Amino acid sequence: MSKTVISIDCMGGDYGPIVTVAGASLALKSDKDLEFLLFGDQALISQEVSKYPNLKDKVEIFHTDERVTADDKPAVALRKKRKSSMALAIQSVKEKRSQVVVSGGNTGALMAISTVLLRQLPGVDRPAICTSIPTERDTSVVLDLGANAECSAKNLVQFAIMGSLFAKYALGKENPTIGILNIGEEVAKGNDTVRLAYTKLKESKLADNFHGFVEGNDIPLGTVDVVVTDGFSGNIALKVLEGTAKFISKRFASTFKKSIRALLGGLLARSALMKMKSDLDPRNYNGGMLLGLNGVTVKSHGGTDEVGFKHAIMVSKRLVDANINEKISNDLQDFKS
Repeated sequence: MSKTVISIDCMGGDYGPIVTVAGASLALKSDKDLEFLLFGDQALISQEVSKYPNLKDKVEIFHTDERVTADDKPAVALRKKRKSSMALAIQSVKEKRSQVVVSGGNTGALMAISTVLLRQLPGVDRPAICTSIPTERDTSVVLDLGANAECSAKNLVQFAIMGSLFAKYALGKENPTIGILNIGEEVAKGNDTVRLAYTKLKESKLADNFHGFVEGNDIPLGTVDVVVTDGFSGNIALKVLEGTAKFISKRFASTFKKSIRALLGGLLARSALMKMKSDLDPRNYNGGMLLGLNGVTVKSHGGTDEVGFKHAIMVSKRLVDANINEKISNDLQDFKS
């Protein structure tokens, strides 16, 4: 296998190099063909790298004192922090020194800087954060998850196109079904934007695969393969799903400790419970691609640990291996939104 060079914004996220470097080490254990360009405070990064012998000769550190904080407005990060760890990591993708960038930093800033440096693919007005989540049926794609709080009907149609292509090439779904997230399934429900997007999709080349409106409970049920929404609603839906999964896991754990009988039952069902815990663990689905850019940017959850960050890195590796951007770019030319 050929090597994959991944740029990491080491200062992004809640815990900085403690998590990002540890995540890189875990990822390297899963795939020895990975190499990393690490951007941020060299002293802090080097201190963490020294803890993981497997990273020796697999990383190159690029120092910068600047970092994008969670409170930075996207415009400020774009104009005044051009030498931030986030900006330099993205720049390395633009310059073809790496094939993908992974950051757990400020979502708005990541979106703004990636868009300016990498530019949109032809025919795309706005990129969208897209990820796959486990469902009762299989796996579904959801977008946008926070990049665009407000969207036009045209934006939603473009998200549907890109999400469909992502499901096809990244998840192997040949004819993915599509739904627009709404407050009800009825055609008359929802605001003007979602109703107009509904009409446009019914008249588009995706009409045969367009299911119509779906509700929040349809996401975990896997009613459709691609769920389209604006970033405001999508981010809320994702956080609710993550919170619910954590709640269920913790409730199960506490329930089996309440009595000897419950503990024995838990021990008997241990293998099944451990599998369920893994299936519900949000860390195992961490990592969302900014679809629609002329380069691959992956957003990690800012509050994840090294296991979650490792999964974001592995997502980026799979996207590079799938040559996802070139395939989406080619197929986008066949659609008119």
